[in-house]
Amino acid sequence: MSEFQQHPTTPQGGIGAQPQSLATAPQTFSQPTTAGFTPGQPITKRQEVCRVASELFRQSPDWVTFFREVLGVEGVARRIFSIPEEMEAFEQTAEYAEIQAMVAKLREKSRYQSESNEPTRVITVRLPKSLHESLKAESHQRRTSMNQLCISKLLQIIDNDLVPSD
Repeated sequence: MSEFQQHPTTPQGGIGAQPQSLATAPQTFSQPTTAGFTPGQPITKRQEVCRVASELFRQSPDWVTFFREVLGVEGVARRIFSIPEEMEAFEQTAEYAEIQAMVAKLREKSRYQSESNEPTRVITVRLPKSLHESLKAESHQRRTSMNQLCISKLLQIIDNDLVPSD
């Protein structure tokens, strides 16, 4: 039994205690988890993360719970891809793109549902006035709040070469 399967279902909609096998689980996002798979063939790490994500997605948790359980610091993806280079490589795959699509769909649903029971944290980011004005204009154009826009941007992967080091 893999380590993420040992976690019981949480009241907030966490990972189920007995996930179905890949061969029998109905797939919401079939391409990455079933492509090239035949019964008896070993399941790849990417397929396993996507299988767990698909199963949790079918339980319709709030997006924060889904993110925490799948992509969060102690989520299944970071446990399976514990080496930073492995996680970076996973972030470039079709499976990761499918998981990002699941997060987006759950975030869309959360506009009409109550948010997660997880506490929120506030950060202060100092940015140039021109960048602030650009974010403000983009949020207005997209008919969303700056907070929602910034969260969307923070959920996206970024190439290490684009992040200046201190």
